[in-house]
Amino acid sequence: MIFIGEHLDMKTFDWKLKMKKSEKPRCVWCGNDPLAIKYHDHEWGTPVHDDRKLFEMLVLEGAQAGLSWMTILRKRENYRQAFDNFDPRRVARYDARTIRRFMKNPGLVRNRLKIESAVGNAKAFLAVQQKFGSFDRFLWQFVGRKSTHNVWRSVKEIPATTPEARVMSKELKKRGFSFVGPTICYALMQAAGMVNDHTADCWRSNH
Repeated sequence: MIFIGEHLDMKTFDWKLKMKKSEKPRCVWCGNDPLAIKYHDHEWGTPVHDDRKLFEMLVLEGAQAGLSWMTILRKRENYRQAFDNFDPRRVARYDARTIRRFMKNPGLVRNRLKIESAVGNAKAFLAVQQKFGSFDRFLWQFVGRKSTHNVWRSVKEIPATTPEARVMSKELKKRGFSFVGPTICYALMQAAGMVNDHTADCWRSNH
């Protein structure tokens, strides 16, 4: 962005103008934050079928409840380090001592219920894997194993939840998961590419 009063020679001015023109149009929610742009361009809405990655998304979406996604995104590397790179077998074995240690870690969301939920969800996750062969197989059944590409003109049109997300929430709760309300489930669907909610003016709307 070029600000009034900024001292620029013509070469610098031309370079900045070219950069501005060459920028890809994106969903407005990612703004100018480099971390948000990277997540938007390479992850959000991209189909995910790797179980460990899906478990990571499940934990992080649960941690987000009541907070902004950017808060969680900035803490993601801390979560990966603390949670053994989201290995559900390791997380399922965390005990009260581990939880107390996490409660002192400023790199995490220090909410006891959310941390305990991650441990409980790891156990439920492993049970689903055993029954269905993979968490991926279980999760993607709620969208007919096919990503839905929506065409929204603005972020205001994007719903907070859908009937599919409500069914998913109900089934997850039935299997012992927590922090998996319909809104969180829809956010998970967006993150895992089960739905593509990039707005029509975004370069990723058809990717």
